[in-house]
Amino acid sequence: MPMAFIPAAERYGLMPSIDRWVIRNALAIISRQRVDGRNDLADICSINLSGASIGDESFLDFIRGQFSHFNVPFQSICFEITETAAIARLDKATHFIQELRALGCLFSLDDFGAGMSSFAYLKHLPVDYLKIDGGFVKDMADDPIDRAMVEAINSVGHVMGKKTIAEFVDSDRVIALLREIGVDFAQGYGVAKPQPFGPRLRVAAGSA
Repeated sequence: MPMAFIPAAERYGLMPSIDRWVIRNALAIISRQRVDGRNDLADICSINLSGASIGDESFLDFIRGQFSHFNVPFQSICFEITETAAIARLDKATHFIQELRALGCLFSLDDFGAGMSSFAYLKHLPVDYLKIDGGFVKDMADDPIDRAMVEAINSVGHVMGKKTIAEFVDSDRVIALLREIGVDFAQGYGVAKPQPFGPRLRVAAGSA
């Protein structure tokens, strides 16, 4: 599982290499699907990036080169960066996002709401999606404070022209509340369980 090896990879500075491996293999799979004329993959594929890669200028060049090599449209990829990683490297994260968005890539801010000053920094990060931290979502059907947090993040996100995605959605009760609030998308076992990335993949996220 990710948490069994990612902490060690972070400690020993291996996350940039893992990020490159993930991007290279994801674009290779998408490219093969496009050549074969298959529609197994969703229109947009999300790829998580580590904070360690954001400030690396050579990483930007690597990404541009991989898109060119595999002939994958920039607009078919949405890169996910955690809120804490973005805030820790705000200037570099903003530059990184602006460079790739100019080419057509999309960006989402992962685990939004986990930081202490989320809304203050949001104005400076040109992302397309906000992924509402699952810590607020999973108990929102029973905890009015969690529900209020989800409502606040969704409202501010929409005012700023961003789409919202709720994480850790695991029940019909939560899905019903998200629809009521107006959250755009849902992710979690209540929608679909993870599946292998490749020819048999089916869309595993849907509108709330």
